[in-house]
Amino acid sequence: MKLRPLMLALALSASALAALAVLPAAATAQSQAAKQAVDAAKAAGKVGEQGDGYLGIIGDADSALRAAVAEINAGRKQVYSDTAAKTGVTIEAAGEATARQLISRVPAGQYFKPLGGTWTKK
Repeated sequence: MKLRPLMLALALSASALAALAVLPAAATAQSQAAKQAVDAAKAAGKVGEQGDGYLGIIGDADSALRAAVAEINAGRKQVYSDTAAKTGVTIEAAGEATARQLISRVPAGQYFKPLGGTWTKK
């Protein structure tokens, strides 16, 4: 096991993990249209969860899908920033901690990309 992931896990307090656990609820600032577009793209294998806590586009995407992913990622960045400010961890650490939770919940048939890795179908 690498030291950095262990240190990140230890650095996140219970309140940070609780804040990260509400990511789907906190992302209510995103539009319903963006959520629907991204959910459909995930099911189609065009969008996946990344190890940094953000969504990534797999291959080519039209401008509407790119905008939907950007909207959701902006909301996630705000949640990570708020969590970092409250807990004293970096925004990156908050994103990576959330990514571990999100990737563990990726349904079979959808894609994820761990840090430093490649897109993998679950």
